[in-house]
Amino acid sequence: MLLAALLLGGAPAAMMSCQPGHSQNGAANPSVQLPAVPPRELRSPDVFAVYSERAERSRALFSEAARVMLHPRCANCHPSGDTPLQREGGLHDPPVQRGAEDRGVVGMECTSCHQDQNLELARVPGAPNWHLAPRSMAWVGRSPDSICEQIKDPARNGGKTLAQIVDHSQHDALVAWGWAPGVEREPAPGSQAQFGALVAAWVESGAECPPPSAAPAEVR
Repeated sequence: MLLAALLLGGAPAAMMSCQPGHSQNGAANPSVQLPAVPPRELRSPDVFAVYSERAERSRALFSEAARVMLHPRCANCHPSGDTPLQREGGLHDPPVQRGAEDRGVVGMECTSCHQDQNLELARVPGAPNWHLAPRSMAWVGRSPDSICEQIKDPARNGGKTLAQIVDHSQHDALVAWGWAPGVEREPAPGSQAQFGALVAAWVESGAECPPPSAAPAEVR
């Protein structure tokens, strides 16, 4: 599982500013203005046609997609350590460990509690193939440029091609959980279809990575 792995949490409801520069779009052209969107929405790929230079457009597309990747619905199961996160990045309760295969340890496997669908009465999230992302795909605490390089590297992404990354983003059932996380959990921005379209457009435009330390669009 590479582009998702998702648990509980939420983010504040606020509006996105449309100021230019790295903090908004991850590209190097501070004169470009992107339209503002609410935090729970994503800009569509066609919006990025404002970038006439292909590499700049590609970098900006990835930074928009990174808003999903860094949201708690995705990032909570891409931890840098051996413990999954929940809610807004807190440690999983009860305490659990990733185990040798990223699916928990004997007697406390992920699927002991997490089924293939949300259990609303028990408030336990669930989706098919529930598990942690591998250590090589840790996202928590990383910038979009670092995550971009991870995703492009077959040695770290499970041997996937960019085409497979696109398919995974668009169709994987565990990725889809990020937009249907159940009660009292804020979904990731946009929809899986929009996220997949951004990843596809990023690949088609050259799969360029944002400059170092570029951040996804800020919540204001």
